Amino acid sequence: MEEFNTTLLNEFILMGITSQPWLRKFLFVFVFSFFLLDIFGNLTIVSLVIRDPTLQSPMYFLLGNLSFLDMLFSSVTVPKMMVGFLMENTITVKGCITQMYFFHFLGCTEGVLLAAMGYDRYVAICHPLRYISIMGRSTCIQLVLASWFTGLTTSLIHAVMTSQLPFCDTKRIKHFFCDVKPVIKLACKDIHVNEVTLATVSGFLSTTTFSLTILSYIYIITHVLKIRSSNRRSKIFSTCSSHLTIVILFYGTAMCTYLGPASENSLEKDRVAAILFTVITPTLNPIIYTLRNKEVRNSVRKLINRSNPFRIVLD
Repeated sequence: MEEFNTTLLNEFILMGITSQPWLRKFLFVFVFSFFLLDIFGNLTIVSLVIRDPTLQSPMYFLLGNLSFLDMLFSSVTVPKMMVGFLMENTITVKGCITQMYFFHFLGCTEGVLLAAMGYDRYVAICHPLRYISIMGRSTCIQLVLASWFTGLTTSLIHAVMTSQLPFCDTKRIKHFFCDVKPVIKLACKDIHVNEVTLATVSGFLSTTTFSLTILSYIYIITHVLKIRSSNRRSKIFSTCSSHLTIVILFYGTAMCTYLGPASENSLEKDRVAAILFTVITPTLNPIIYTLRNKEVRNSVRKLINRSNPFRIVLD
């Protein structure tokens, strides 16, 4: 088998999204603009969480980690995608496996972190008097480390199993980055075990973390319905809506992508879904939190005022 593998392909060609030259140029500008907004927006959130004393709470500690993950997550795939809009986009087999590993590592980490953020909201709303004791600094660090460890180990399974496959004559990957499903589709051996493993591992992780997040919100909604003050209910729902919107965007696209078999039709749909969770969603996350969260908005205003040489107070 080792001798056979050495004679096989040592690089792939990423086919990208379209072959139309005018559409490639348009998509390059579109994706590049979103990528800049992604980096700027998430970097701003990270900076605010580090520098602003009013954001030194468990909720914003987790939010800062989410923004940091979003920057890394997009950086794994988007630059290579933009190269494909301008020229033939090749990648070595080792580079492909590496990209695949980091993509799933960061994606799985973010999924677990979103569940941790849901638990944080549950404790803050349902047990406000015990919030500081339950969600202490050590607990927050443990939750973040647990999410990173889960991502590290889960993605390693996919990367190792894919690296053991022999790849034959077909070298064109029908995607704009190296994801598991389109890559294993090119293997010249049966990939049933790989597909079952992908669906089982990704399905278990995504459904478990999503279910835990929804469970947190079931308790939150049950608690909120008992509150008589409409203003307080509105404030709680406003606080939670940002996180819940991101959860739906993230898990919706992830489950649609990884729970099905690698058919030709599913691969086409996966490319569309991948644009959402690699380009659009990471860019929307800081915008959603900024628009929906009063503390973050106030922190942004203070940052702008500090950097404004004329000291104009912004309303």
